[in-house]
Amino acid sequence: MHKHTLESVAELSGVSRSTVSRVINDQPGVKPEVRRRVWEIIEQTGFQPNQAARTLASSRSGIIGLVIPHVVSSLFGDPYFPRLIQGITQACNRHDLNLTLFVFHTEEEEGSLHRRILNTGFLDGLIIASSHFQDPLIPHLLSTGLPFVVIGRQDRFPEASFVDVDNLNGAYAATSHLLRQGRQRVATITGPQDMVAGVDRLQGYRQALSQKSHGFDPALVAEGDFTEESGYAAMIQLLPARPDAVFVASDMMVLGALRAIEAAGLNVPGDIAVAGFDDILPPDAARPPLTTIRQPIRRSGVAAVNVLLDVIENGLTPPRRVILDVQLVIRESCGGM
Repeated sequence: MHKHTLESVAELSGVSRSTVSRVINDQPGVKPEVRRRVWEIIEQTGFQPNQAARTLASSRSGIIGLVIPHVVSSLFGDPYFPRLIQGITQACNRHDLNLTLFVFHTEEEEGSLHRRILNTGFLDGLIIASSHFQDPLIPHLLSTGLPFVVIGRQDRFPEASFVDVDNLNGAYAATSHLLRQGRQRVATITGPQDMVAGVDRLQGYRQALSQKSHGFDPALVAEGDFTEESGYAAMIQLLPARPDAVFVASDMMVLGALRAIEAAGLNVPGDIAVAGFDDILPPDAARPPLTTIRQPIRRSGVAAVNVLLDVIENGLTPPRRVILDVQLVIRESCGGM
């Protein structure tokens, strides 16, 4: 079998050897159509760039880190994270990058982990998933200059690059749909109010109520933490307020809310209509099938890698801001279509 080289890939692509080298090393100065053609030839020929040569030429390790500030049980118990990681690894494989995963079990481990991340010299950049407002890692990264991107908008750190989904408009769409079904007492189970997703989804809920001239009733709001158990506890808290609908800020919390509704002898959607956020549940996980907001989880992971590569190549400033659209998926849990 013929072993392809930079020269043969350049000849097949119709470009110079140096252009192929720039494409492989993700360097600027190559037209998008040329870059696509070179990658197509590389994929067709099975050419494998020499990693050591790439590292020497670019002064990079080819390694990026992913920090998930959640306990491991949350990481493996919530379908969100496997999908996110799938998107990130897909993009890493596409760019011939290696991924290092950082997780912690306790707050003490978090502090130690942050020091390890900041002190290590082998990372080209970092992706931070699901950051809390008080996360100390972000200001430290800004002070060190290590390239990074956060999954989730960062109002406290406007100089930080981020990838997010349109949480506010998604929550607005879900709540508005419940109101269009004629529901009068629409409650919400929020996400954590120290995370942008939790804050934005509550804001979208409130905007929908205001748009439909419904007053805001604090008795119809209960906070969860995106886990099934918190959804159950929050729904138990809401039931005395006699809601006839509930927008739940994550599908995992919906599972707990449905258990609480059933335990109270109530019916979905007859007594209480339910809408969620994520569209991550298997088809038979919720009965009746769940109306929810579909967010592009895998695409968020791919976008985070692409933004990080841009930051690595071109510097921290200006900050990159990517917000991906979401979609209302109407099923039977709200009663009407």
